[in-house]
Amino acid sequence: QVQLVESGGGSVQPGGSLRLSCAASINIFSFNIMAWYRQVPGKQRDLVARVFSDNSAEVLESVAGRFTISRDNAKNMLYLQMDSLKPEDTAVYYCFLRWMGSTYWGQGTQVTVSS
Repeated sequence: QVQLVESGGGSVQPGGSLRLSCAASINIFSFNIMAWYRQVPGKQRDLVARVFSDNSAEVLESVAGRFTISRDNAKNMLYLQMDSLKPEDTAVYYCFLRWMGSTYWGQGTQVTVSS
């Protein structure tokens, strides 16, 4: 089945940067929707950003101007560049893929922003 493998999480100080990566086990060329979600224990899982097959993208208002989502179809990779990180960005971040009417999730990677 489809597998998504994430990397790039870690701990940083406020104002720092991280780049998350997600490798997909299938070709993501064409009409797949890929996205990043994040979740804090006890809270709902929220959409952070998503990118479509034409490379158009949408981001959560609270991260606009700081986070950039992108995809490399040739390498079957999804990225999330996170700059000017804030403590409120602390969460587990999940890679998401919608393909052939089904949804798939990565294992999640922890991002911690603290002083």
